[in-house]
Amino acid sequence: MSSAPQTSPVIDTARRAKEAATVLAPLPRTARDGALLAIADALVARTEEIVAANAGDVAKARAAGTPDAIIDRLTLTPERIAAIASDVRDVVALPDPVGEVVRGSTLPNGLELRQVRVPLGVVGIVYEARPNVTVDAAALCLKSGNAVLLRGSSSAYASNTALVAVVRDAVAAAGLPADAVQLVPGESRESVKELMRARGLVDVLIPRGGASLIKAVVEESTVPVIETGTGNCHVYIDERADLDMAVDILVNSKAQRPSVCNAAETVLVHEGIADAFLPRALAALGKAGVTVHGDEAWQKAGAAEGVKVVPATEEDWETEYLSYDIAAAVVPSLDAAVEHIRRWTSGHTEAIVTTDTAAARRFVSLVDSTAVMVNASTRFTDGGQFGFGAEIGISTQKLHARGPMGLPELTSTKYVVTGDGHVRG
Repeated sequence: MSSAPQTSPVIDTARRAKEAATVLAPLPRTARDGALLAIADALVARTEEIVAANAGDVAKARAAGTPDAIIDRLTLTPERIAAIASDVRDVVALPDPVGEVVRGSTLPNGLELRQVRVPLGVVGIVYEARPNVTVDAAALCLKSGNAVLLRGSSSAYASNTALVAVVRDAVAAAGLPADAVQLVPGESRESVKELMRARGLVDVLIPRGGASLIKAVVEESTVPVIETGTGNCHVYIDERADLDMAVDILVNSKAQRPSVCNAAETVLVHEGIADAFLPRALAALGKAGVTVHGDEAWQKAGAAEGVKVVPATEEDWETEYLSYDIAAAVVPSLDAAVEHIRRWTSGHTEAIVTTDTAAARRFVSLVDSTAVMVNASTRFTDGGQFGFGAEIGISTQKLHARGPMGLPELTSTKYVVTGDGHVRG
């Protein structure tokens, strides 16, 4: 039974999405792919319209003193729109998950049993100031046969409104219901709350953004939530690490793109290798512009090398910086590193650098995160890097989906049982 109110602009939108989802579900791949190609063409054709709407959002953000990094994520240019359109065409080329037989067998009584992938139904996406997510989410949901309700931040409202108008027109022109893609009406927090309580109309809600957004959706939603988590990711440098490899992996994990969830936020170093590794790590991190928030061992190493190390506090161990900062500690053993990780991790990605295969196996077996890297950067936890082609987010929970969520994770399954007059005795 739905816990949603009987009617409101948000609920009416959800009802229309529910109806559109029933039309989408049985459609063949060709119909869904045709709509995606129409979307890609429409984005390019209506670039000027989209850029004009986005300019208004950007101007408001600048006037409000929004940080440059967020303004950059908010900004749409003709080049970025062309890239978004290209990404939509890439989704067309991906395998269709709908109808895939997950497993099947003939039972001893002769019944034929198949478990097949089916769309989730209506997917709600709550996200922050990244209008590219509007199109990415719409494309992935349509490809997997789902209707989508998009609730971006108020700071990108004009951009999202323009993008959804373009997408809806293209979807309708391709013969699919336009209500398969809708922007959740309203800019207030009340509209988000209504979406979170539209149980029975919305099948699943996926939050994408910072820790506070995700926490609010997980704690307040009555609609089932797939939690795309924050990334307090760790790199552990083992006693038997190759020093050159360790420096390269650490710097790449932290500094290649620090504002994303798979960037490293803490480095742990075995005490047996600390004297040799810390000076090299400090030099490399400093060259990359990274500030180290270190324990006493790192502070001493910094003083010896003439490098400033900020004294680490308890807060540093739990912080997802998303900046050129990293927490750093020296640990007495692999097990001590694992203990630290278990206490502070967000369950996203952890890495070990070692030449000791037994140590690598132990680390992998003890660390309970969505991805564990052995001699590789944390930055590889990504749907594209994993070969999935695209992702709706990275789930750090354990139910239904875990890790980068590609098209299969936007489906559920149902059992199809075929008999020949079978009755149960």
